[in-house]
Amino acid sequence: MSRIGRKPIPIPPGVQVAVAGNRVTVTGPKGKLEREFPAGIKIEQDGQLLLVKRCSDEPYYRALHGLSRTLLNNMILGVTQGWVRKLEIVGVGYRAAKQGDKLVLSVGFSHPVEFEPPPGIEIEVPAPNRIVVKGIDKELVGHLAANIRNVYKPEPYKGKGIRYEGEVVRHKAGKTAGKGKK
Repeated sequence: MSRIGRKPIPIPPGVQVAVAGNRVTVTGPKGKLEREFPAGIKIEQDGQLLLVKRCSDEPYYRALHGLSRTLLNNMILGVTQGWVRKLEIVGVGYRAAKQGDKLVLSVGFSHPVEFEPPPGIEIEVPAPNRIVVKGIDKELVGHLAANIRNVYKPEPYKGKGIRYEGEVVRHKAGKTAGKGKK
């Protein structure tokens, strides 16, 4: 059995979980999340614990067992604590600004790049070279942060670009000046 899949998920106080077949709704202090789980995965509520079980021992259901438990746990953590992804911008003249709800990036293109956050996701710009993406859905927070990073990925020669906070960019050596052929 999956070691992760068989761990029970504690339900913290202030969180309500409604299980209707394969649809699970989690409501907490920060909001409400819903998710449909695959047909072979069964979710049971036992008091203040959630248990994730699978219908058979086939490899397909074994793979979904731990995944389903982790997704359900992420939903509970999202409605209680929320998820945060931090990005930093490196480069002379590169900056981020907020105009209303939109994030506007100036990263060396001929035009500014704008991002409209989806509902439930909040973007903050505490400094011109820092971006904070917050929300209750881990998948949406990570997806938006990845899309922002993809505007200008960190390049390996000078390290310019948008990167996750703490991301290490391996630098390559540039061209070396050598003697020309005669």
